[in-house]
Amino acid sequence: MPLRIPFDNTYARLPERFFAPQAPSPVRSPKLMRVNAALAEALGLDVAALESPEGVDVLSGNRVPEGAEPIALAYSGHQFGHFVPQLGDGRAILMGEVVGRDGVRRDLQWKGSGRTRFSRGGDGRAALGPVLREYVLSEALHALGIPTTRALAAVTTGEPVLRETALPGAVLLRVAASHLRVGTFCYFGARRDEEGLRILANYAMKRHYEAALEAAHPVRALLEAVVARQADLVAKWMSVGFIHGVMNTDNSSISGETIDYGPCAFMDAYHPGTVFSSIDHQGRYAYGNQPRIAGWNLARLAEALLPLLAENEDEAIVVAQATLDGFAPRFSQAHAAAFRAKIGLTTTREGDDALVEGLLSAMASGAADFTLTFRGLAAAVTDPAKDADVRALFREGEAFDAWANAWRLRLAYEPGDSASRGSIMRAVNPAYIPRNHRVEEAIQSAIRGDFGPFEALVEVLARPFDEQPGREAYAAAPQPEERVLRTFCGT
Repeated sequence: MPLRIPFDNTYARLPERFFAPQAPSPVRSPKLMRVNAALAEALGLDVAALESPEGVDVLSGNRVPEGAEPIALAYSGHQFGHFVPQLGDGRAILMGEVVGRDGVRRDLQWKGSGRTRFSRGGDGRAALGPVLREYVLSEALHALGIPTTRALAAVTTGEPVLRETALPGAVLLRVAASHLRVGTFCYFGARRDEEGLRILANYAMKRHYEAALEAAHPVRALLEAVVARQADLVAKWMSVGFIHGVMNTDNSSISGETIDYGPCAFMDAYHPGTVFSSIDHQGRYAYGNQPRIAGWNLARLAEALLPLLAENEDEAIVVAQATLDGFAPRFSQAHAAAFRAKIGLTTTREGDDALVEGLLSAMASGAADFTLTFRGLAAAVTDPAKDADVRALFREGEAFDAWANAWRLRLAYEPGDSASRGSIMRAVNPAYIPRNHRVEEAIQSAIRGDFGPFEALVEVLARPFDEQPGREAYAAAPQPEERVLRTFCGT
């Protein structure tokens, strides 16, 4: 069956200063690595057609499908706090938009498809490793129930990409609710383009926050909605030990999705200061800093929106600050709820926050594995003898002993039996995450031409909360010699 993609490209209808028309650059010898069949079907796309020679040509950028209007989007960004007035899609091209079977509009974007007007001296290509990392990590977050862009397909190009060394090239076809970023608004704000800001705000509301259009103050309602979604998103990251790694404003999505997987990683041993990114020398984007940075990014969004928030600047600043003040309580509420659930609490009592913090403090001082600790508690809640398994994760078990006593006293006030409580805890505490050493193993094997570890890892991570007999090794923490302490940006 020929490949048919029912495009309806609304962003390409905006004024031309919002983007640059850009066809993808062909590659030498595209070869399919993987099509995400479940996602393709949800989008109403034919899997067999995507896997056909014509489909592989489309996935690689060697063919522009009928109805596509390829463009590179313009935006700016605060990179590690420093404003860069023009960034834009330097190695990505928006193929077009598709409305899925669920009625939701989504972008299809090539990543690694060649130079654009915004490449700033880069080659516009992607190496195989970063493509596989984004595929694995984004699909893992989706399976964990965290809003994220997703991977529809990945292909190798048959061409080398020059970084520190020559690496195999690849192209990812990414799916997103949109590619609107905080940096998109900053782009027009920095240019004092009030008309562009208004067009962009109306577009964002129509696409993501239709209720805001009916509000007394639509742009204020838009900002409030983005603040809420970002607060909820970061709380979800924290609940599974995820570290984005490069939370620049150009990597902050207006839709509230996780976007732009560069040096991202999941923690093994818990510590709030954990950093993996090789370019984050000061720990700006450490695990524990993520809420603060999200708030900082939202402040940059509010600054860009000031001309639309009120008639005069002083009033607009008051409105913006009042809206931004809602971030901290929204995040705290979402974070507290997530971690109460992780330790089996379905009700709220005074002292619950201190109980959670007591556990995290003991984990930090005891270098306890984040994922194994919480999954172990899900087993121990039904069988106190399994406290010993959790205790063994701590460098000094006495700290856990004291906490576990307080935890069991608190559980006595919970309704329901221990079996149902264990089921609830297993549903929020994954057994399987994309461990850094497993991701690196999959990448290095793929570079050597063996995609078996990649396929196996993707399969395991599709069911992160289920016990998977025979796959216990994927749940295990790395041995000292297996630890991956640095991750790298895809560029």
